[in-house]
Amino acid sequence: MNRIYFDNAATTAIDPQVVEAMLPFLQNGFGNPSSIYSFGRETRLAIENARKSVAKILNAHPAEIFFTSGGTESSNTAITASVRDLGCKRIITSKIEHHATLHTVEYLDNRDEAKVSYVDLLPNGHIDLEHLEQLLAASEEKTLVTLMHANNEIGNITDLHAVGNLCKLYNAIFHSDTVQTIGHFNFDLRSTPVHFISGSAHKFHGPKGAGLLYINENVHIKPYIHGGGQERNMRAGTENVYGIVGFAKALQIATEKLEEESAYIQGIKYYMIEQLKKHIKGVSFNGDPMGRSNYTVLNASFPKSEKSEMLLMNLDMDGICASGGSACTSGAQQGSHVIRAINSNPNQIPVRFSFSKYNTKEEVDAVVQKLKTLI
Repeated sequence: MNRIYFDNAATTAIDPQVVEAMLPFLQNGFGNPSSIYSFGRETRLAIENARKSVAKILNAHPAEIFFTSGGTESSNTAITASVRDLGCKRIITSKIEHHATLHTVEYLDNRDEAKVSYVDLLPNGHIDLEHLEQLLAASEEKTLVTLMHANNEIGNITDLHAVGNLCKLYNAIFHSDTVQTIGHFNFDLRSTPVHFISGSAHKFHGPKGAGLLYINENVHIKPYIHGGGQERNMRAGTENVYGIVGFAKALQIATEKLEEESAYIQGIKYYMIEQLKKHIKGVSFNGDPMGRSNYTVLNASFPKSEKSEMLLMNLDMDGICASGGSACTSGAQQGSHVIRAINSNPNQIPVRFSFSKYNTKEEVDAVVQKLKTLI
């Protein structure tokens, strides 16, 4: 059976060039980067070269780039440190954030370490910036705003500059989960008013277990993980050398062909919208798919029926990989918290299709034909 993989927002296939870059550090270059002899210094050099490469691509200073185990650790670190070290007693977020954010802020709220407020959402799923400003203006305590750049389930994109400028106006700390956008959009962190961003290599054809935390040079926090003082005493634990090398290589490849590949992937997304409208009666789309939206993500809702209730399982049986929401909650029975927040219609079955440079329009045709038989 030929598998059609339309779940690239969950994870992406690792690029062969990334594997090639990592292999020397999986085989002979296994020295501990903290060792003082040449074998260790070689791996230390690989890490620092990776840091410089990532910093250059994001237009940040190398000292602002910290490597982590992934987006979850990065977001946990930024949010917890904002409360613990930067004096934030209030957190503003949204109900459609990734659970790495939502569960962290809920934990801090339950421990009475910070009070959490949720910004309103517009009918199309975008953040209500007017309400965000009202919340900031009403806050008498130091505030952390944590809002994702692109939603992982519906693809909606938040304007980092608009949010960041509001935070600057009200002296708030701003963290953004950019896990779905690093490697897919150009970043200029020198001119973006943000204190922290989180990233993860496996969302842009890099390895799993390799993440990034950007900490603006004007922000001073204490380590989240204590130990040997690695990552300039900010993230203890022997470095994931091959993962870090893979992160930098994947980001380099993604950036070099960004314009060409983003146009190609967006073409696939728009083609699928067109074909679904043409062939599936009653289909609708969640979020703002033709507007301010991530070109890799399309969330469609199909009419609920006896046949469509097992839609994802039936697609899987036919070798088609798609999801009902975040891969981190795919085993849960309660459905997508994102879709519930913007579209509570019980007569619809939401499915997320997400695309990469390896997908084709022929695959879209095959999926749409299969959907016709299942709905």
